[in-house]
Parts: sequence; C-alpha cells; structure tokens
Amino acid sequence: MSDKIALSTWPTPLEPMPRLAAALGLGENDLWIKRDDLIGLGGGGNKVRKLEWTVGAALAAGADTLVTTGAAQSNHARLTAAAGARLGLDVVLVFPGTRDSATHGSGNLVLDSLFGARVHWAGDGGPSTMGDVADEVCRQLRREGARPHLIPFGGSSPLGARGYVEGGEELRSQLPDVDHVVVALGSGGTMAGLIGALGEQRVLGVHCGAVAEPAATVADLAGPLTRRSITPESLRLRTDQVGAGYGVLHEPVLEAMRTAAVTEGIVLDPVYSGRAMAGLIAAVRDGDIRPAQRTVFLHTGGLPGLFGHTETVHRSVSTLRSYEVGGVIHHPFNR
Repeated sequence: MSDKIALSTWPTPLEPMPRLAAALGLGENDLWIKRDDLIGLGGGGNKVRKLEWTVGAALAAGADTLVTTGAAQSNHARLTAAAGARLGLDVVLVFPGTRDSATHGSGNLVLDSLFGARVHWAGDGGPSTMGDVADEVCRQLRREGARPHLIPFGGSSPLGARGYVEGGEELRSQLPDVDHVVVALGSGGTMAGLIGALGEQRVLGVHCGAVAEPAATVADLAGPLTRRSITPESLRLRTDQVGAGYGVLHEPVLEAMRTAAVTEGIVLDPVYSGRAMAGLIAAVRDGDIRPAQRTVFLHTGGLPGLFGHTETVHRSVSTLRSYEVGGVIHHPFNR
C-alpha cells in the first residue's frame, strides 16, 4: 500500500521545440521539452514528484514538521516549504552560511519566507556537515514536543526517485519512440528515476556540481528501482558543464539560456536547467545526439532561483538592447 500523496496534477505538457532544433541543426520534430517547470505547486519544478512520496511517508509516520537541507537558493527547499504550507506542516530549512551571507530579497528565499518556513543557518561546511546539523535540528524539535521528519537532500532517495519512475513512464506514454532524455543531475534522484523507467541508454545526465561523485550517486539510487545492479560505468553522464563549480556561472550555460530564450521563449536557470541545456547542445555538437533521433529535454524548473543568481541577472540586464526613436536612445535605465 502506497503512502504517496497528491501535490499536483498530471501529466505535465510535452511540447515541440522546432526553432531551437533548427538552430542546433536538428529536424523540426527531433526536439521536445517536458514541462515539469509547469507543475503547479509553489512555483513548479521536478522536486514535486519526489515530495509526493517523501512527504507522504512523513505523514504516514505522524510527522508535524518537515526538515530538509540545501543551498540558500535551493529549489527543493522552496518546494518542501510549499508542500508544508499546503498540508499544514511546519517546515525548517537548514542552509549553509549565515543570515548576513545570504542573498536577501531575491529568488527562492523570498518564497521560503512567503510559505512560512523557518531557516536554520548552519555556518560553514559541506553536505555531510549539513546532514549532521539537520539531525541536531530534529533532536531539538523533538525536545520541544514536535514530530519532525527529515527529507533527504534534494529529495533524492530510492523512495523519492519513484516520482521519476512515474515521470519516465508518463513521458514514454506521450512519446513512445523517445531516443534521448536530457536532464540536469543535481542530487541524482531525477536521473535515477528516469533510468528506472527508461533504462540507462536513453537517459543523458548533465552534472551540475551538486554532489562529489555523480555517477556513483545515481547508480546507488537507481539500483533499488530496477531490481538489478546499476554500475556507474553504464550511465550516460556529461561532466563538462560544471565550470568553476556549483552555483558559479559557466559561460556556455549563459549562452544556452539565451539560445533557449530567443528561439522558444523558454526560461532556464543558471545552476540546473541551464547546465542541462548546455550539455544537450554539446551532445549535438559532438554527435552523441544526432538528427532523426527523438530527444526530450526535461525542464526541471528553477525560475525563482534565476532571480537569486546575482551574476546572471546583472549579465542579462547589461545586454538589454535599446531602441532609437527620433535620434533619442530609449533605454529603461536612462533618466
């Protein structure tokens, strides 16, 4: 018996991208986009599919508080906060850094606040440190009489990844002859779930720098979903779009974001979906994805995070074009 709960409506749209396909040298029916950015809850994004399972388990365990970890601009944290708001649960988000070091008034942090979440700033440390801090937060909540439930980083566990087994099956029903599904690889659960539905050879993950060993992470998550051994070597994985690191703007990613925007009106973020699109473009250029193959780009959402990424915002606004009328340059920043 499943503890899954409903947090949105399905299926999400599958749309063609003929202008982007033409720009990349593909046929007009070769390239499609799966719009998981349009999932209804909390600004949308792929984490909702995982949260239907992980929050369902929390409710089945009698929890009244959700605790999770992530970066300050975490899409997963934002959607955990939204799920808590919808279900009447308290939410505590554990972020690295300090309140003063965060980018205030922008991006996902604004929505975290609107959804009523509380933030515990954990100071310096990596993902393992955040896990330890989250465990201590749960112990403190229990001392206060709460019933907390810890949602894993990124919602990525074999349980959470079941959301993308369903997502992969949904996609296959919409486009049975799909050859490639390109997806951002963050905490690993989305790619693992897609592999559970579609197999290793149809799923191309683009590493975003969120985990130290992306192939091993995905293989460990995918194995329980397939009931067979998944080796890191069997995965299709690109690591060429990380650049200087997670959260740092990579020039090909900005170019990929611009290309998707001007050809299809599709908005990507610089950490996840932008890197995935840059990986797709690179895969076409090096022949891993070829014309006459059906390729789907899984849009994992992340629009609020775009506005919390200062360099991307500034670089984009700096290229805003002016229009001259009657010898006067009209520009929104001219006074």
